[in-house]
Amino acid sequence: MTVFTVDPWDPSYGQAAADERSMLDESTAELDLDLELPAARWRPLDPVAGFTRPGAVLFLDGVRRIDARVWVHGSGQPAAGIAASLAAGVVACDGSARVVDVTVERGLFTRAAGAGDIATRAAVYPARRAGGPGFDQLSLAMQQRLSDIEAELALTVRGSGRFAGDLLVVDGPLRGRARLPFAVGYIKTHHASYLPDAQAAIVGALRPGQRTPAFAMGTTWRRTSWYLQLPSGAGGQGSGAPWAGVVRIECSPDLAPQDVTELADLTTRVLPPLASAPHKDPRAPQNLVPIGGLERELRRRLGDQQLLYRALRAAAMSA
Repeated sequence: MTVFTVDPWDPSYGQAAADERSMLDESTAELDLDLELPAARWRPLDPVAGFTRPGAVLFLDGVRRIDARVWVHGSGQPAAGIAASLAAGVVACDGSARVVDVTVERGLFTRAAGAGDIATRAAVYPARRAGGPGFDQLSLAMQQRLSDIEAELALTVRGSGRFAGDLLVVDGPLRGRARLPFAVGYIKTHHASYLPDAQAAIVGALRPGQRTPAFAMGTTWRRTSWYLQLPSGAGGQGSGAPWAGVVRIECSPDLAPQDVTELADLTTRVLPPLASAPHKDPRAPQNLVPIGGLERELRRRLGDQQLLYRALRAAAMSA
């Protein structure tokens, strides 16, 4: 039996014991801007007039929640851990939107040697070893498990034969999931400006429904990417903020240039009509309507956080 205690601090505030681990340095991206057009000839691109619409567009997303921060006791000092709930789901859009599959998991993420599962009256938290004791490392282990769940679910849905040839939009980077067939990663926020000034100016000049040329990008992993402008606000008028309504999309680096162009044009056709509205979603327009609906459903399926927290406290006292 795993002996543990539950940190009394609210999970949203961090641990009572500070984590002194520093942030990792950012990598510098290597770019090939001439993949689709020579860099000197970059311009906003409209999608080609004729295209074959897929039978459905699939959206893959996952959510995670820390139910409690814990301390796992053994030999030596107690080791930090997080008891978390994870959920991944796929929604299909083919005129209407419907959730086609969902996976829900719990987990105890810790570096503690010999940590076992935590069984409570409400749920079981299987032990999963993290790469280090710091909260960033525990969180990374939790995120990696969520990515694995998402990839496994997508392969299951593809393997069912129902959506074998349909476009799959993964909410977030495609890293670790590039093997998924006919898939793109959908990045809503921009933490770095990868492009030189001349090409970045093209991003700022995009109109709704336009994209940049595709380019190859490598940091700690390689992918092909392009920027897409979504309609922002009523009448497609932006907020005036830099790159408002701009998302970055990426695909496998193994695709041929012609396949990349066709895939980029396809996303430029099918994604802008699904942009969310500011009065319904504070992350509009980037948080697409099917993704927002899927996130709400997944959070509901995680269960009651307070019930799970009380169950963890009760299990800790029993242990």
